[in-house]
Amino acid sequence: MCGITGLINLQGYDISPSLLKTMTHAIKHRGPDGEGNWTNKNVGLGHRRLSILDLSDNAKQPMASSDGNLILSYNGEIYNFQELRAELQEFGYKFSSSSDTEVLLYAFHKWGVSSFLKLNGMFALCIYDVSANKLYLARDRYGIKPLYYSHEDNLFRFASEQKAILASQSCNPKLDLDGIYEYFTFQNIISDTNKVILSLIKKLGLIMPNRITLSCSKEQY
Repeated sequence: MCGITGLINLQGYDISPSLLKTMTHAIKHRGPDGEGNWTNKNVGLGHRRLSILDLSDNAKQPMASSDGNLILSYNGEIYNFQELRAELQEFGYKFSSSSDTEVLLYAFHKWGVSSFLKLNGMFALCIYDVSANKLYLARDRYGIKPLYYSHEDNLFRFASEQKAILASQSCNPKLDLDGIYEYFTFQNIISDTNKVILSLIKKLGLIMPNRITLSCSKEQY
């Protein structure tokens, strides 16, 4: 199943590696086979791994591109990754694993956000571009793999489950009574596809393009 987490301080202050680990540990049930955490100043990405396609350490996450500029944390399965891998190999890309994670990473390296339109599968992902200092969040068209986020007090947090965001300590959401009423009425929240029953936490919505681009040096996304 796997799970992803992330924490960005939009004022540029260094984030706490221990806080990121706490968030990642909160979803350990999603990935019993390994944990990875990557930090660089004000940006941190976490991952819990369930090994399926490639059991080696070459497929562990967060995964960095060979030039070190792109960092990927991803949850899901890309059904057409073999076709994409063959296409990328024609452009000269070389692979050190048999995972769809590495294919996803280099697809973004080659095509940028347009690569998301090439994906056939279920996924929730974050990609950090170090040189541009930008973070990209995206999920599949139907939300099979969910992705939640929160922006409060110059901290942007995201995770596969809300409990990881709540584990970040300084996040203080309250119950959204309208959301609760709607959920118990319809067994779903249908008035706002980004809404959950906790205020300050949202989910990446059902309307295309299903992604967020976040500048990691200022409050803009």
